[in-house]
Amino acid sequence: MTDKSQPATGLHKGLTNYGDAAFSLFLRKAFIKAAGYSDDALTRPIVGITNTASDYNPCHGNVPDLIESVKRGVLLAGALPMVFPTISIAESFAHPTSMFLRNLLAMDTEEMIRAQPMDAAVLIGGCDKNLPAQVMAAVSANLPAIVLPTGPMLTGHYKGEVLGACTDCRRFWAQHRAGQIDVAETELISGRLCPTIGTCSSMGTASTMALLVEALGLALPMSASAPAVSADRRRIAEATGKRAAEIALAARPTPTDLITPESVRNAMIILQAIGGSTNGLIHLTAIAQRAGVPFSLAAFDKLSREVPVLLNLKPSGAHYMEHLHHAGGLPALLRELNPLLDTSAPTISGFTLAEIIAEAEEVPHQDVIHTLTSPLKKRVPWPSFTATSRPHPPSSNTPPPRPTSSATPAAP
Repeated sequence: MTDKSQPATGLHKGLTNYGDAAFSLFLRKAFIKAAGYSDDALTRPIVGITNTASDYNPCHGNVPDLIESVKRGVLLAGALPMVFPTISIAESFAHPTSMFLRNLLAMDTEEMIRAQPMDAAVLIGGCDKNLPAQVMAAVSANLPAIVLPTGPMLTGHYKGEVLGACTDCRRFWAQHRAGQIDVAETELISGRLCPTIGTCSSMGTASTMALLVEALGLALPMSASAPAVSADRRRIAEATGKRAAEIALAARPTPTDLITPESVRNAMIILQAIGGSTNGLIHLTAIAQRAGVPFSLAAFDKLSREVPVLLNLKPSGAHYMEHLHHAGGLPALLRELNPLLDTSAPTISGFTLAEIIAEAEEVPHQDVIHTLTSPLKKRVPWPSFTATSRPHPPSSNTPPPRPTSSATPAAP
């Protein structure tokens, strides 16, 4: 019998509506026992693990391995892992554009979290739209959840040059269109740009969102940067599973415990400091709104003039995500941004940002993470254009407005 004075957990959660709760539980147990589960296993808290593997999505090519590592962590902590599939979105395979599918993935993930018995969820995702969609889903379901990015691919090499998708993809294609590279060479280069599974290794949307998710406190430290094919990635996956079991038992924290005005502002600062994708602003806005956190474009605009770029990664700089990992990952970057951040913000790890910063690795002589006093790129203030000051095309009877100053605003 279920103790009605206590919240339902594990297999008792969200019973199918047959009009008889005891029968619903009996039937659920009867069917799941067909998979060979013991009565002991079925008494444990349940951690749901999303399965986003797809032959169309090499960014998620390591998901089967990550699932096994997550399951190991869950089992070591005494909970029961249950894997379930969701949509998987790959940028270069989605027609006409992957953005059409972001909200569909969010709905798919949210409804599967709500519909199936689980006490916590592990969200495994990588390619551009997957992570924001999964976080949006987790916020709306508001079940304890932890994110595990699939991780960036390793860099490639061509004619002695270090390469990475996808900034270098566009550079080489521009050279091809200019007649500097023929078709045969583009085919050779295409085999060098993405040498392993994983997300793009430059600071595109996938890398941006992985760092923002970690900055929001939804993923374990170093989750954003560990290469997809590395042992570090598998160890982080195991630790993610263990932590998922712990939050399942504690029934906290939920995503809305972590996505707060303070953590969102921290993420805004990180987005500026990494020279992140402009898509990051679109996704961060959606995540904040799901959590009921006001998102001010004016505040973001103000921060964009105050926070310099510290991360020396392409396309702003010279390096790639694996180099950030070896330089100490996001925790090391947070240390440099410490004066600007609210470091009291909690994280899914159980530690505050301040405590994570205190444990950040010191890597001498690295050139990936710059300091506030010696940034990669300084921000130069320039006039802002608000909705009321935005120029409009003049009518035939109205002369164009005269400039108020002869000074030319500096480029952003």
